[in-house]
Amino acid sequence: MKFERLTVPQWQLPDLVAFNERVRDRIEPWWQRKWVRRGTWTALGLFVFFSGVWLYFASGLPSSEKLLAYEPPLPTNVRGYDGDLVQTFARERRVELAYDEFPPLVVNAFISAEDKTFFRHGGIDYAGLIGAVADFTTKSVTGGGRAKGGSTITQQVAKYLLKDSSYNIGRKIREAILAFRLESTLSKQQILEIYLNSIFLGRNAYGVQSAARAYFDKDINELTLPEAAYLAVLPKAPANYDPVRATQKALDRRNYVLREMYRNGYISEEQWREAATMPLGTIRYGSNEKFRQQGGYFMEDVRRSLMKQFGENADNGPNSVYAGGLWVRTSMNPMMQDAAAEALREGLAKFDGAGRGWIDTEKSVDLSGDWAGALDRAPIGVGFTDWRKAVVLSKNAGEARIGFTNGSSGTLARSAAAMPKRGVGGVAFDYLRPGMIIIVKQESPGAYALRSVPKIGGGFVAEEVHTGRVLAMQGGFDVVGSAYNRATQALRQPGSAFKPIVYVTALENGMTPASIIVDAPFCVYQGAGLGNKCFVNFDRRYAGPHTMRWGVEQSRNLMTVRAASETGMPKVIANAKKLGVGDFPNYLSIALGAGETTVQRLVNAYAILANQGRSVRPTTIDYVQDRNGKVIFRTDNRCALMENCNAADWDGKTMPRPPSRTRQLLDPMAAFQMVHIMTGVIERGTATVLRDLDRPLFGKTGTTSGPTNVWFVGGTPDIVGGVYMGYDQPRPMGHAAQGGRIAAPIFKQWAQTALKDQPKVPFVAPAGIRWVRIDRASGKRVYGVFPTKEDPKSSVIWEAFQPQTEPRRSYRRSGNPYGEEDVDPRQQQLQQLQRLQQLRQQQRAAAAQRPRQVAPQPQPSVLPTTNTQ
Repeated sequence: MKFERLTVPQWQLPDLVAFNERVRDRIEPWWQRKWVRRGTWTALGLFVFFSGVWLYFASGLPSSEKLLAYEPPLPTNVRGYDGDLVQTFARERRVELAYDEFPPLVVNAFISAEDKTFFRHGGIDYAGLIGAVADFTTKSVTGGGRAKGGSTITQQVAKYLLKDSSYNIGRKIREAILAFRLESTLSKQQILEIYLNSIFLGRNAYGVQSAARAYFDKDINELTLPEAAYLAVLPKAPANYDPVRATQKALDRRNYVLREMYRNGYISEEQWREAATMPLGTIRYGSNEKFRQQGGYFMEDVRRSLMKQFGENADNGPNSVYAGGLWVRTSMNPMMQDAAAEALREGLAKFDGAGRGWIDTEKSVDLSGDWAGALDRAPIGVGFTDWRKAVVLSKNAGEARIGFTNGSSGTLARSAAAMPKRGVGGVAFDYLRPGMIIIVKQESPGAYALRSVPKIGGGFVAEEVHTGRVLAMQGGFDVVGSAYNRATQALRQPGSAFKPIVYVTALENGMTPASIIVDAPFCVYQGAGLGNKCFVNFDRRYAGPHTMRWGVEQSRNLMTVRAASETGMPKVIANAKKLGVGDFPNYLSIALGAGETTVQRLVNAYAILANQGRSVRPTTIDYVQDRNGKVIFRTDNRCALMENCNAADWDGKTMPRPPSRTRQLLDPMAAFQMVHIMTGVIERGTATVLRDLDRPLFGKTGTTSGPTNVWFVGGTPDIVGGVYMGYDQPRPMGHAAQGGRIAAPIFKQWAQTALKDQPKVPFVAPAGIRWVRIDRASGKRVYGVFPTKEDPKSSVIWEAFQPQTEPRRSYRRSGNPYGEEDVDPRQQQLQQLQRLQQLRQQQRAAAAQRPRQVAPQPQPSVLPTTNTQ
């Protein structure tokens, strides 16, 4: 290839030396002048100084990108089972609106009150700034207090973004720098949108929409002219223009805003004059709730779960509880939750009520200050809706004047506080003193009676059987007085409520509901140092041989430990761990509920039994959405596991089927048998107080040694609930305390409300169950007679058996089955036990008489190898 030579054009280069000499010749004469040199150096110094100041104060300020992406902190809104709003988690109550959603009336009111040149200046009002600097200088010298602000709306937004309320020049410089950056990055409408959504207006209201609800119980588009003008007053100092404590001052300032709106041309003179004559028209603080804050312990459990997963504040991430604007769907059924709270409180108050004496709250307030506010902030929960916190204002011999959180007062007569003080005696009225915080119940208008919060605690949980969704949770008397959730945190011995786990294990390992178990003394040897451990029944009596069903219904301890011993405690403990009740040591006493668990765990175990042994996990949150509606957490994540359930169109393949979210933990037939046995606890056993609910129910009571705790757990085929009661520091509740007498009535009160509209669904047996008519007392199969639903104590019942386990021998029930023609099988078992004891006694006597050096000869066994009944 041939290359041609390139021709480079001949350009004449500039004479830089000559150019430099010409510039120097022109500048040199000026530079020789002193004032020019001084001015130049001064300008350079000022440039360096201001550049340094800018770099120093601008460091750490939000960048333009952050300003464009800014999102104000929003509260978390929580919805219940039916989708209705039930709770908010907020430190700053705010409703975010777009600029177009703010009515011009509201925008004009705030511009007139705060920054009438907002749409004309570049971020700083220089005239106002000079006045503010002069005022600051004057008051700094004279010590005349805080100088006036002079900040524009842009500077107020900058102050809010900086989260700095310090009173110094440095903060104002940072505000000014950020104000310039805001003006160069955002439009005026965007700045005003941030301002109207963020400004604090009192009553824990941030933003104009939230304030409109707090002060007038209206949405922002429903505000009248005087109402909008009043809200525009509040950014300066909400406390100084409180509608209750500073009414006239608030009116004067509102009328000033109306006058400024007129002068700025936003309203006519007639509108101004008319609006100025109107009262403030605000509502009482706290009366604007569109929904009642519900949930108590349930919502506290939800809050803790959310904080653990998403964080508490904005520093923890964009979806934090108190700034992320989350929308949370929970499983709480408001009606069931209210019923649970009411039932548990009634039970606690009834057990530990006024008859045991009045209990001092041990809290007081200073009456010389804002006693109403201090009383409102006192961490005392009153539980019942008709109970109130009060403070003793004054007292004489016959009555005491008491005050309430809203500033009102009432009378407490001596006769209404005549109960003794617990642990001391005397009359409770004599111990009252001014400033003491007490709890009262209104008896008549203006007249109240003394009450006290029960010392005893308790917990209640209701759970959906097939999903594990927790429908109600109450962890004590009132979450305000004690955030300790006894439903999920209190580890307590369940007592006899643990027995179904023992018996379902026995049913899995060859026993049947008709198996005969002897209710007789049972001892185990614990070693040379401990000797024998002998178990006893609650009533310390023995009933001889009985069916497993009878042992469960009557809650017989000795039959339970025999069943556990024959089945094997390792198997019982393995099932307890599998069901989530607890990981217990291998001790026989665990069979009687000596291991500790919580209400929620035990309720979930019973739900698994009612779900025919299929696992469920208790949950309180269904799903969580971010502020834009995107689902960021879902409890039921089967769709994500499938990976194809959100396909845009059918792909021609078989329909995707969600995988099962449960697994089989127990034999379904054994689980159903256990539930069917526990229906007898309601019909004939220790929980007959629930029989008149007149619906299919199963359950089990529990009473621990002492007794220190009482339990009831049970429910329907769809909903299982459980309740326990006991002191936080376990101590005896009294000998008469039993699960059937105290815990079961609490469940009953809840069920009367919560299950009132629930359909009466029967328990459905799994495939393979065989229904056999048996004699309830003996467990023998019966022909010719059918059970009767009218009589719960019918001698003939339908019993559920697994294949090939039903009784084979039977007799026809004609007349008395225990007459001369037929032998009572229980009597046969008792006779067999007596023969066994006699044989052992004979063997021991023979061994004692025989010389020790002679080995004993083997004795022929006289024990029957088969039943002789």
